[in-house]
Amino acid sequence: MTRQTKRPGAVLAVVLVAALAINVETTIVNVALPTLNSALDASTRGLQWIVDAYNLAFAALVLAGGTIGDKFGRRRTLIAGLVLFAVASIGAALCTTTGELIAMRVVMGVASAMIYPTTLAIITDTFRDPRQRAAAIGAWGAVTGLGVAIGPILGGALLEAFWWGSLFLALAPIALAAAVAAPLVIPAAKDDAPSRLDRGGLVLSVVMLAALVYTIIEAPERGWTSLPTLAGFVVTIIAGVGFAFWERRQRDPLIDVSLFANLRFSAASGAVTVAFFALFGFIFLITQFMQLLQGFGPLETGVRILPVALSIAIGSVLGTRLAVGRIGTKFIVALGLILMAASFAWISAADVSIGYPEMAAQMVLLGGGLGLTSAPATDSIMGVVRPEQAGAGSAVNDATRQVGGTLGVAVLGSIFSTLYLTHLNNAATVEILPESARDTAGEGLAQGLAVAAQTPAPIADSVRTAVSDAFLSGMSAGCLTAAGVCLAGAFFVLLALPSHPLEKRS
Repeated sequence: MTRQTKRPGAVLAVVLVAALAINVETTIVNVALPTLNSALDASTRGLQWIVDAYNLAFAALVLAGGTIGDKFGRRRTLIAGLVLFAVASIGAALCTTTGELIAMRVVMGVASAMIYPTTLAIITDTFRDPRQRAAAIGAWGAVTGLGVAIGPILGGALLEAFWWGSLFLALAPIALAAAVAAPLVIPAAKDDAPSRLDRGGLVLSVVMLAALVYTIIEAPERGWTSLPTLAGFVVTIIAGVGFAFWERRQRDPLIDVSLFANLRFSAASGAVTVAFFALFGFIFLITQFMQLLQGFGPLETGVRILPVALSIAIGSVLGTRLAVGRIGTKFIVALGLILMAASFAWISAADVSIGYPEMAAQMVLLGGGLGLTSAPATDSIMGVVRPEQAGAGSAVNDATRQVGGTLGVAVLGSIFSTLYLTHLNNAATVEILPESARDTAGEGLAQGLAVAAQTPAPIADSVRTAVSDAFLSGMSAGCLTAAGVCLAGAFFVLLALPSHPLEKRS
């Protein structure tokens, strides 16, 4: 596909607004979970699927969404995705049951899978000069940071002023604004040559990604070595091998699988996976820490997460600029992962009395590291993909983010849960509680604090302290695990990722 435009800045502005809607969506729901618990009488399992239904649909269909944009027009796909996202957001706001909301979240995930890879593909197609493309991708990466900030802050403000449905309703105008502006500033792409849609590859990619993400989501509940979990991973491997086998024999494949043999593509994808593994796991734990242990409300928590968001934005812009210079992508991405590892090691030593200035410094280190990692790695990935497959290449980048984030929540959540339960069961104060109270406290931090609040005064403070210490024990172990993964990722990048990943594009 070829695209000629005299207004690249306007194109960039529209796709950044579209990307912002998706990034806000990934974080805004988390602050509403306690409200949804009471408003919809949602169980813990129901709350999990309100979050995971979106992630599952997004991850399973993102490769398909990117490819559909390549085949049928990126502008057309972007507009269709934005309209569907707006309609689903309005539908979500009007839901009255947990099941209805989960269904709407699935539709929002489908729409996001059409939108997100298309935004990056349009950027790559519009900005052909390597330095201009790097700067544009840096801005696209910065939107991730803004989404991390805007989601909790906007969500907290809306919850304090309106009902929970306003969180979804507020996203509809953003999506519709981008949908209206898209045909005005983004030129329609013209096919260089007719091509057919690889339906076999499409089906295999959906099965592969859906099986992987669903298995990861369910593994903490079922057990990582349980038969259903192992079966899910087997299905993933079979579908993945089948996908690679099928794609290598197609004249017009969904994606050129030989790209994975190119370290500029595969090593950068691995770095993105590691970075978002750590980030999503961190958000999962730190929001509970701030709201439940330190007593901040949703809006206050969102404002306090602002340093990590702003540093992601700054790191993204700075990282892409440094990577295209003499320093090179290898060292910038590795430095980013090392900074993330250092921040998690620092966070692992935190306790309830930690002051906000220290927490802000930890988040700046974390966000800066993420920005230095993800934006240059994304530019590395897109720098080796042919223009006609930019959507599919972008989708691979998005899939690595989604799979890495889902895996981070599942793995770090499992480690946290195991340590939390072990530490809690070993506490002498908790041992004297009735069995039903112990079981309830073992379900999580919120339940443990509720049990402490209902315990008679003489031992209530001791129970609360035991629950708090158990949470900190689990969070520390989770953070140390994230630090180790980031450090291992940094060494892998230093060994495998080329310093200068940019190639001339045809």
